Amino acid sequence: MLLTCSGGPVGVGVRDGVGVDVMVAPGELGVADGITEEEAAGPASPPELAHPATIRTTPITSIAIRWPRLPLKVPTAVWCHRTADVAQLVERQLPKLNVASSSLVIRSTTVHVRHTHDVLTTLSTGAQVFIEDTGAPTPEAETIVFGHGLLFSGRMFKAQVAALRDRYRCVTIDWRGQGRSGPAPDGRYDMDALTEDAVALIDSLDAGPVHYAGLSMGGFVGIRLAARHPERLASLTLLDTSADPEEPGNVREYQLLAAVYRLVGMRPLMKPVAKIMFGSTSLAGPRAGEIVSSLVEAMTGVDRAAMKQAILGVCHRPAVADLLAQIATPTLVIVGAEDAATVPAKAAAIASGIPGAQHEVVPAAGHSSTVEQPEAVTALMTRFLDRVAR
Repeated sequence: MLLTCSGGPVGVGVRDGVGVDVMVAPGELGVADGITEEEAAGPASPPELAHPATIRTTPITSIAIRWPRLPLKVPTAVWCHRTADVAQLVERQLPKLNVASSSLVIRSTTVHVRHTHDVLTTLSTGAQVFIEDTGAPTPEAETIVFGHGLLFSGRMFKAQVAALRDRYRCVTIDWRGQGRSGPAPDGRYDMDALTEDAVALIDSLDAGPVHYAGLSMGGFVGIRLAARHPERLASLTLLDTSADPEEPGNVREYQLLAAVYRLVGMRPLMKPVAKIMFGSTSLAGPRAGEIVSSLVEAMTGVDRAAMKQAILGVCHRPAVADLLAQIATPTLVIVGAEDAATVPAKAAAIASGIPGAQHEVVPAAGHSSTVEQPEAVTALMTRFLDRVAR
């Protein structure tokens, strides 16, 4: 196939190793030899092809070329900034096709076709976990891995992923026994087991050192990652978390809640749990229903026995304050001003213990700051990543 491009960026997106779309957003568009400009602008019949493929034309907006059954493994998503790269990329990764001996000439300024790859995968640790991967927006894009807090799923970072995915490959994980992930095959829900899962995930991405952002439980993992596996991290963002063991009073309360939850589910417990997970401003504000619903949604369909063990894993975690001084990774520490589960003093202690760490307090946020104040958290993360990205 001869494919020549001129103008602005054009992307070639490959989804699930099944098909390929070359998509062009609105702009100046012409097709030499195969289809006239008039045909390209309307729903005309495409030329015959030597390979079972179709050229789809849509008025004004786009041309797509799709090969539906390709017998080769390709990346989830491949994107080009320079249009000159597209022909080489297609020639290199895909079988050559004869498009009536024609050259397809594309002139465009932007491409916005991206897909999120959602998959239930088995890590090298044996854990079956649910992953959402936006793919890399450019070949040079760095990767952010997000680790959620207890009771939630990776979707608690959806606002941050939406804001950052045009510049970074964003990957979220649902920890074992939570969200859409399966129960732990080895019965382990301790923080070291979750850290092993995080290492396995990072290694499987084959993306070099990643930026890691973890909230609460995800932060417990982040501290361990940065101290024990520094070569795998480019930066560390810790949100609403602690380096200390759980407070004895909280342990008793959480153990009771876990036992009751195992028997009757979360709905009867939502009021006391919401006071732990969210700040008073959020619960009294206009978004209260939306915010609480995000937790209900995350827990819908979860294996109760597995979630109970995940709660106990948090309750019985050991202190890792002694690891803080070992962390040399650039670190941002964020905490909600109204966090009742890991109070702001816990974040201050982490920031003072990690050399050079940046410490930020988010007003009107509790223990789930990414959900309660998404714009403020995203702004802090964006500025930090701008400073530390390679």
